[in-house]
Amino acid sequence: MRRAIYPGTFDPITNGHLDIIKRACHMFDEIIVAVADSESKKPMFTLEQRIQMTQAATKSFPKVKVVGFDKLLVDLAEDLEANIIIRGLRAVSDFEYELQMGYANASLNPDLETIYLMPSLQHAFVSSSVVRTILAYEGKIDHLIAPEVHHIIKEIKK
Repeated sequence: MRRAIYPGTFDPITNGHLDIIKRACHMFDEIIVAVADSESKKPMFTLEQRIQMTQAATKSFPKVKVVGFDKLLVDLAEDLEANIIIRGLRAVSDFEYELQMGYANASLNPDLETIYLMPSLQHAFVSSSVVRTILAYEGKIDHLIAPEVHHIIKEIKK
């Protein structure tokens, strides 16, 4: 079985993330979307809320499983018997950081491969931080996230 992990904070999961997941489903038998605890990033939403949003947004993808994690990604990959990591690249600014992380993970587990996917052009500007910024000013975000995620965010913000 070709199993890959798509890790991230997903604070919240966006249409850009979903674009990457949809395309990865054509390449792999199973995609594990791994939602990182990432307290150091000070997420807007709790880990449980981010897992709930990710599960809701990916419910129509039969190849996708969502898990939360708070350990090294290489350890999670070993636990889940996955040897491929999927990462998204929106711009050149993402590349240097992602390359460093890919090399660091490979230094810890040489059998772990990282592949990089670019989102479709229509989603190239979408990031969780853009969504959070717009959300902070009560701006319109429904075109940047799945309807299920929008519904959950509206419920949380009540």
